Amino acid sequence: MAQFKEKISLDAVVADTNGVAVNIEGYKRVGIQLLAASISSGNGVFTFEGTIDGTNWVALNMIIDNVANATANNPTRVASKTLNSDTSILLWLDNFLALKAIRVVVDVTTDGAYSAFVIAGN
Repeated sequence: MAQFKEKISLDAVVADTNGVAVNIEGYKRVGIQLLAASISSGNGVFTFEGTIDGTNWVALNMIIDNVANATANNPTRVASKTLNSDTSILLWLDNFLALKAIRVVVDVTTDGAYSAFVIAGN
């Protein structure tokens, strides 16, 4: 039976924030849900960081986006996602990434509340 854990990295933040680190050590599948709310004119730019040693964080530029793609064998990878309306999106880590932890970072422009949820499974 598959085991999953869910953690909140960002919880309705309204300013630039480095999210809480989520330990994903030993998990093969990792999903991320981003949520934006209460936006009237701004946006939030989400980026993603990973660590192997638990101390030094490195930008992840290969997050798999949930978008239509002409070639099913070639997922679309992104370094960031911008949300400029009240919405929610899904993203994934490629399963070949062996990391101790990840965190979500948001850069807030003007207004809005931004959240990030991480689920990991084996």
